[in-house]
Amino acid sequence: MALEDARTQVDLAFTRPETRGLAFENAFGGATSFLRRRYSKDLAGVDLAITGVPFDQAVTHRPGARFGPRAIREASTLQAFDPPHGWGFDPLSRFGIVDYGDLAFDYAKVADFPDALSAHIRGILAAGPGTIALGGDHSITLPILRAYAERFGPLSLLQFDAHSDTWADDDMARIDHGTMFYKAVKLGLIDPARSVQVGIRTDNPDTLGITILDAREVHERGVAAAVERIRAILGDHPVYLTFDIDALDPAFAPGTGTPVWGGLASWQVAAMLRDLAGINLVGGDVVEVSPPYDPTGATAIAGAHVAHELLALYCWRRMRG
Repeated sequence: MALEDARTQVDLAFTRPETRGLAFENAFGGATSFLRRRYSKDLAGVDLAITGVPFDQAVTHRPGARFGPRAIREASTLQAFDPPHGWGFDPLSRFGIVDYGDLAFDYAKVADFPDALSAHIRGILAAGPGTIALGGDHSITLPILRAYAERFGPLSLLQFDAHSDTWADDDMARIDHGTMFYKAVKLGLIDPARSVQVGIRTDNPDTLGITILDAREVHERGVAAAVERIRAILGDHPVYLTFDIDALDPAFAPGTGTPVWGGLASWQVAAMLRDLAGINLVGGDVVEVSPPYDPTGATAIAGAHVAHELLALYCWRRMRG
């Protein structure tokens, strides 16, 4: 059946008749959407919308994450043939999932960007689905959290990252990919007592009450201990999971703006995300994939795998009712 489908399926991003099902289109051909999902603005009957946010004008060092959504979509064509490994179910066939396309914004009006993104996410949430955003630099998470907090109240933040991104910044007009979680705490968008940052390996003494599991702790105590501690802190509270690709060591993901050595290995991340099945995930993002700094494409491949795992994590709890 898969071989026959491979002979006939093409451009499923536009020709797919439904929102469910695996895809057997040749990975090297056709129009690229995330996991070969149908591009659609029609959210009727949709459980989850993937959306791209190609914005990188808040970086402190190397730009290029504006190309992240496109690269992640292309890399994901390698993963559309099979259910995600180790989950024991097929979220692509059981749930309605679409690629909602990218946020449209005026690149020359940077100050207008956060409100545009909040409105974009707000519109999707109002129609019913959750979202997984493909960034873009990490500043995109703050406008997304604004929309989510309007719906769910203060959220638990589960952040995989090399940096805490809680450096003090009381100028709410500034757009900076290193201060947005300071602002999220100050604005009451996240509950620091129920939030966790994983993989941190840069110094910022003021944690704002957020629990930090730095990379060394994960390496030395192991994945199981990390997952146990994360679960205890999150409880059953609504969780927004943001994954900065620099949580991974540069050996696994060199294509990012601010790489830091000593990071998580890809197998550790895969194991943690799968073992977190059942948390009350309401949305998430994958950010800081900067393809110009990785000619191998490995970083985009890692980003696509993370986004696929977030999709499975989102669907798992809903499958279990």
